[in-house]
Amino acid sequence: MVKNIKLFNVIAIVIGAAIMGFGINYFNIANGLAEGGIMGVSLILNYLLGWNPGLSSFLINIPLLLIGWKVMGRTSFIYAIIGAVSLSFFLYAFEFASKKLDDPLLASLYAGAFVGIGLGIVFRYGGMTDGMDVVALLCRQYWGWSLGKTLFLTDMIIIVLSLIYLDLQRAMYTLIAITVGARLIDFVQEGSYSAKAVTIISNEPDKIAAAVLRQMKRGVTFLSGKGAYTREPKEILYCVISRNETGKLKNIVKEADPEAFVIFSDAHEVVGKGWS
Repeated sequence: MVKNIKLFNVIAIVIGAAIMGFGINYFNIANGLAEGGIMGVSLILNYLLGWNPGLSSFLINIPLLLIGWKVMGRTSFIYAIIGAVSLSFFLYAFEFASKKLDDPLLASLYAGAFVGIGLGIVFRYGGMTDGMDVVALLCRQYWGWSLGKTLFLTDMIIIVLSLIYLDLQRAMYTLIAITVGARLIDFVQEGSYSAKAVTIISNEPDKIAAAVLRQMKRGVTFLSGKGAYTREPKEILYCVISRNETGKLKNIVKEADPEAFVIFSDAHEVVGKGWS
C-alpha cells in the first residue's frame, strides 16, 4: 500500500460510494430527479442520450481529477480516484435497482438521504467522487473564489440545464433532495454529537481550573488577555467539554466566581486525547 494511504479509509470510501451509487439508481433515476455536479451532467446525458451514468461520470471525472492532482496532493489524489472509480462502478453495478414512488416528496427525501450519507462517508475519509470539486479548488487557487461559491454556482447551472427534461415540480423536488443531502453530509462528517468549547474570563482562574481538572477530568488551557477598560492583564481559561457536562461546569464556575464571564460555543468535531 502506498505510504499514507490507509486501508480503512479506502474501504470506507468504497462503502460510501456504494451507498451513493445505489441511491442515485434506486431513487434519483427511477423518479426522474436530477443532481448537482458531474453526477448531474451524467443524469442529463442519461435522460437525453441513454448513456450509462457510471460510464459518463467516469469519462468526465477522471480527466478533471488528473488536471487537479497537483492541487490535491498525492494522498488526496489517490483517495479521489478511488472514490470516483468506485462511484462509477456502483452506478453500473446497481443499474438494475429502481423504485418508482407515488410520492415525489418521499422520493426526494430518500434520494437526498442516500446521496448525503454516502458522500458524507466519502468526504469524512478523505475521498472525492466529483471532478467539479477540482474545478472549485482551481478557482480558489487562481481567482480566490470560495469552494462553496463555486460549487453552488455550478450546481445551479447544472440544475437549470436539467430543465431540458425536468418539469418545474421535479426541479423543486431535486432542490429538496440536494438540501437534505447537504445537511446529511455535514452530519456524517462532523458526527452526531456537538461538543462545547468554553471560554471563561474570571478573577479566579486558578480555582476554576483546579476544580475542572479534579472534578471533570478535563484539560484546561490558560490564554493571556487584557481588559479593554481596565487595561489589566487577565488569564483566560479555555477547555472543551461534552454537552452533558455544561451544567456541571456552570456550577463549578458559579461556586468559584459568580461574576465570571462564560462563553459556550459549538465544537462539532474534536480529535485528540480524551476524544474519539
